[in-house]
This record gives sequence, structure tokens and C-alpha cells, in this order.
Amino acid sequence: ERLAMDGFAFGVVLAVLASLIIAANILVAVALFRLIQKNGCTGLYFVFNLAVADFLVGITITGLVTDELSTHSHPTPKMFCILRMAFIISPSAASILTMIMVTFDRYLAIKQPFQYFRIMSGLVVGACIVGLWLAACFIGFLPVIVQGFQQTYEGKCTFFGVFRPTYMLTIFCIGFFPALFIFIYLYCDILKIASLHVQHIREVAQVGLSGNSPSPHNTSDMKAVRTVAILIGCFVLSWSPFFIASIVKTVCQKCLPYDVIERYLWLLGLCNSLLNPLIYAYWQKEVRLQIYQLCLCVKRKVFPLFHMESGPRVPSRGPAPIRAISHPQFQE
Repeated sequence: ERLAMDGFAFGVVLAVLASLIIAANILVAVALFRLIQKNGCTGLYFVFNLAVADFLVGITITGLVTDELSTHSHPTPKMFCILRMAFIISPSAASILTMIMVTFDRYLAIKQPFQYFRIMSGLVVGACIVGLWLAACFIGFLPVIVQGFQQTYEGKCTFFGVFRPTYMLTIFCIGFFPALFIFIYLYCDILKIASLHVQHIREVAQVGLSGNSPSPHNTSDMKAVRTVAILIGCFVLSWSPFFIASIVKTVCQKCLPYDVIERYLWLLGLCNSLLNPLIYAYWQKEVRLQIYQLCLCVKRKVFPLFHMESGPRVPSRGPAPIRAISHPQFQE
């Protein structure tokens, strides 16, 4: 009975997390889509793809929610469980790979600003997105191809209930560790380039050739670098405990219980799919502005309906004040 209560509580937490992940990423994806239509910046496609990948993470874990909250105890077929876990792992891997592309995109924009738009054409961006999804699906469906990664199944559809710990070691070697190394290398190089830019601006200002602040392009790039740094930090804090514990479990089977890794540490890793849209919604002014405009648009369409319903009760009131609100794009 206690295990059933623990499973139900975990299902409730997972349901809340999945709902927040889906809602936050839909909102940010719509805001980014509007920005892409407005600006036509190819680099935003990577950020949009990040929101789509995180949205799919939220969608795929809803299957686990139904299992945890279900009162029926019939076992899940092994192949169905393997495919379910593969569909959960694939968008998670796509999210991680997309963050690498976002970091590389900002790195290229700062290091090669004049050749950036020639290098990062729409065709190149599309090829990168297709390639990273193919790589993510390969990582997710690897246990389907290599049956040696499959665990002796006992009917409980969990990550380590169907996959061997060696699969996690493989993901760590071909996914998490290379991603972390690329993040650190690119960001250190970005910081070095940024420090050279600041030094050059100070030298020019001292000579008296510039009385103005740095160009808006450089300022925008520096803000994007800050956002990337926060993304990297949240990624490391979210997924490192899960991968480290999984590696320890591979070496020492009795050191950590599976429940700790599968419930708490894996749940912490999933929180990264919620943090990504929140970071962009808070730190990126353009995304925040688009979300604000969306909220105003919804407010204009929804609130007049309530005023129409309550109109006969208060006929002395004038027109709804919401129509007097101006668009925020003129208030930068």
C-alpha cells in the first residue's frame, strides 16, 4: 500500500511537471515563431527547435503518468515499454544536441560576425536540425537495435527495468560527456573573444574615436552569450546527478537503489526541459516582449466577451478600457 501511495505521488508530480513543460514550451515556441516571421534570423530556428524538443519531452512522459496513476496492475509488454522509453530519450537527446547548436551559433556569430549569415544559411540550419534529430533518434532507439542493452524484463516499465546500466554508460560516452566538453570549450572561447571586444572598445574610447556605447549588434550578442551561459549551467546542474549516479550504478550495483535514480535524479533531469523556456522567457528581451504581446492579444479577445455578458448589469459604464492599451513594441 505504501508503494502504491509513493507511485501515486510520483505520478502526480510527473503530471504537474509534464503540464508545465508542455505549456511553457508552447508559449515560448509561439513567441519564437512570431520573432522568426518578424526578423527572419536563422539562428532563432535552433532556439525554436529547442522549444519543440522540450515540448515533446513533456508529451512523451505523459504515458508514464498514466501508468503511475492507474489503479490497474497489469504488466506492460516489454517491446511497448522499450519503445516508450525510446520515445522519451529521443527528444531529451535532441534537446541536449540543440543546446550545443545554440551555443555554436552564438560562438560563430561572435567569432565570425561578417561571414555568419553566409555560413549559417537556411539550408545549413535545416541540415543541422535534421541531422541532430537523426542522431537523437539513433541514441534513443539504440537498445532496439542492440538487444544487449535490454534488461531482463519483470513487467515494471521503468528506465532501468528495461535497459541495462551499460546503456547509460554508452549515452554518457557518446552524448553527455562530449556535449559538456563542447559547451565548456565554446563558452571559454566566447569569453576570450568577448574580453578582446571590451578591451578594443576601451582603447578606442580612450583615443577619443568613439563617444558612443558599443554597437547594438555586439550588445545583443553579449546578452545572447549570457543566456547561453545560464542554459549550460542549468543543463549541467539538472543532468549531471542522473548521469553520475548511473555510472556509479554500472560499476557498483548495490551502491545506489534504482528508485533514487529513476524517480528523483531523472525527475531533476526532466526539469531542464522546463527551465529552458523559462530562461528564454525571462532573460531574452525579444522573447519576453513577444510573450507580453501574446498576453495582450488574448486579453483583448477574451475580456470583451466577459464585458458583453456583464454589460446589461452595468449599462452606465463606458467602453472597456482595454482598447486604450497601446502596443508595447513602441515602448522599447
